[in-house]
Amino acid sequence: MYRIKGLGIMFILFSLIVIVGCNAKSDTGQDQDTQPQGGEIKVAYPAQPPVLDPHVSNVIATTDIMSHVYETLLTVDSNYSVQPMLAESYEQSEDGQMVTFKLREGVLFHNGEEMVADDVVASMKRWKDSVGARGQFNEATFEAQDDYTVTLTLPKPMSTVFVTMSYIGAGFPAIMPKEVIDRANDTGVEEYIGTGPYQFEEWQQDQQVHLTKFEDYQSREEPASGFAGEKEAVVDDLFFVFTPDTSTQVAGIQSGEYDIAFGVPYDVGDQMQNEANLENTSFPNAYMAIHFNKRNGLFTDVKARQAIAAALDMESIMIAPFANDSYYSLSHNLMMSHQKGQWDSEVGEDQYNVVDIEKATQLLNEAGYNGEEITFITTRDYEEQYNAAVVIQEQLERIGMNIKLEIYDWPSLSAKREDDTAYDMFMMGNVPVPEPTSNVYLMSDYSGWTDSPELDNIIEEFREQPSVEEAKPVYDKLQEWFWDYMPIVKVGDYDKIVTLQNTIENFKEQNENHRLILWNVSNNK
Repeated sequence: MYRIKGLGIMFILFSLIVIVGCNAKSDTGQDQDTQPQGGEIKVAYPAQPPVLDPHVSNVIATTDIMSHVYETLLTVDSNYSVQPMLAESYEQSEDGQMVTFKLREGVLFHNGEEMVADDVVASMKRWKDSVGARGQFNEATFEAQDDYTVTLTLPKPMSTVFVTMSYIGAGFPAIMPKEVIDRANDTGVEEYIGTGPYQFEEWQQDQQVHLTKFEDYQSREEPASGFAGEKEAVVDDLFFVFTPDTSTQVAGIQSGEYDIAFGVPYDVGDQMQNEANLENTSFPNAYMAIHFNKRNGLFTDVKARQAIAAALDMESIMIAPFANDSYYSLSHNLMMSHQKGQWDSEVGEDQYNVVDIEKATQLLNEAGYNGEEITFITTRDYEEQYNAAVVIQEQLERIGMNIKLEIYDWPSLSAKREDDTAYDMFMMGNVPVPEPTSNVYLMSDYSGWTDSPELDNIIEEFREQPSVEEAKPVYDKLQEWFWDYMPIVKVGDYDKIVTLQNTIENFKEQNENHRLILWNVSNNK
């Protein structure tokens, strides 16, 4: 029993179920003893991550690959409810300021050493200063009480503590050996050693990452559900093959070179579904957004940012990359459409997708814009982002803006956006977060550099709420701040298409409401 006492219980119970209308099924429904064992799965993946260390990465590509290698103290199941993973149990004090984690005994790292409290403390101390911690643990302390007990002490109760620690997204709190962390530098760890069902084998730059089955993996015994429960490396080898060229990806899945194509082009989705040996599945993927450089240049002026929002026709932008309106939806909310049942606000609805050219022109004039070149950076590694950026460029040029579109591969764009002299805007697909204050663009040290004392106060108020019902009015405040300050322009929400060979078994069940989980998945070639 996982006892969570004090502040935060109601928030956790309600806020974690972020997927609307999801199936209540608690396991994958697949008898793993009947699955074919061995073999390999080759995934055509659109973009190479800049790094494989989840503590220093803020991109989801790292997570899609390395969540097979690394595990966390807590995780989420297919309903986004918190479950233990490397923790055997956890308990929160009555005052909400201390959490005690009892660790599972006998869990081995890929180097053969047992995971103990010192490894967990070193990992969490490193992670709490990373982008993945969303600035929520700056004053928190992790301490080892004995080899299998770790305590987390908070300066004050925080209702989002378990939400953030269990979230397997960009910058997730991976547990690594202490000695690996001690040798790490600012660019990341030198060795990729975790406790997961797969271990790191090789990274061939610009080609692929190869993972192999960890024979000594210690699985939990609960039914498999999302990132939680039982895990088995059914196939021996996983290959994540980087295929930024979409024609290569499509040809490869059609010929059988690849077993899974992650993110096939939207305009060929129906074609893939109609082929006898292929089938499609999809999931809520991200929301398209324009991020502003708010440290240098035109967009330090809020009126310039508001002008962009006023000018754009969101429907036209979204139809260009997705071709079919079943793959996207328009929404003014910070949170995504599939989370609307939990996080919804009317604030900002009257300012979204207004397509008011007169207002946009007036705001640009008030911001002092005189036709200067505006650098807009994007990537073709995620074709939907590039296609949306082209339409945005065209629409902004119609109101007299001089837009220079620069195209980079994904690792280069990820580095470029950290340079506040290199661009004015960048295109981004923002992945879902478990609660509104976890959106990375709200952080002052994230690319774009949002800096607002008012925002800091709202976030503090939000996180101090004891229940989701009491947090909802604060979400309205956050929405109001968003539409006044305009840290980004949200264009719309969209799904990702995954195409599978019909030899792949248990993928859909294992990935219910999730992205790319390959344990408990077999390839019956």
